[in-house]
Amino acid sequence: MPHVIIDHPLIQHKLSILRDRETPVRDFRALCTEISMLMAFEAMRDLPLEVAQVDTPVAPARVRRLAGKKLALVAILRAGLAMVDGILDLVPSARVGHLGMYRDPKSLSPVGYYAKLPSDIAERDVFVLDPMLATGGSAVAALDRIKEEGAERVRLLCILAAPEGVRAVERAHPEVEIVLAALDERLDEHGYIVPGLGDAGDRIYGTR
Repeated sequence: MPHVIIDHPLIQHKLSILRDRETPVRDFRALCTEISMLMAFEAMRDLPLEVAQVDTPVAPARVRRLAGKKLALVAILRAGLAMVDGILDLVPSARVGHLGMYRDPKSLSPVGYYAKLPSDIAERDVFVLDPMLATGGSAVAALDRIKEEGAERVRLLCILAAPEGVRAVERAHPEVEIVLAALDERLDEHGYIVPGLGDAGDRIYGTR
């Protein structure tokens, strides 16, 4: 499935501030939340609806609401946490899972250290959250694990990506839609996205 770039003006404006090395931690964290909310709003455009009835103060009304078990959000730790709150503001009933992974600095391969997913994840539309899709290793490993739990309707939301990471995910999971705010030029020799925005986790939490 081809990747999708959401080029809404508000997203692109906020992304320009997110990239700036002078943007302070508090603002960076808030921007991640805001961009994630705007991206999710677009990415959820085709969620299935069902017809229901409610009583308004005036009369009964036929309404449409999300069908089935609704949503699960799976944050890839630690940077993915910054994307959760904005989407929960849109869909408070979503269940949240966590997958702890870090990238080995020498091999650039993902190393898993924690996993906690909703028990009914197979019945939900799943959105995997990670601000940066660099080599693609962590995303592929996360998608592997989620599919092992039976999930079938899965999308990957990333603020920035490198072509190498997109290709890696598309090779391993061709049916998973990748939703991006921007696709950058390349990876450097250390596996960082160029021009990118630096290490998202460090900038979100003020670590180095």
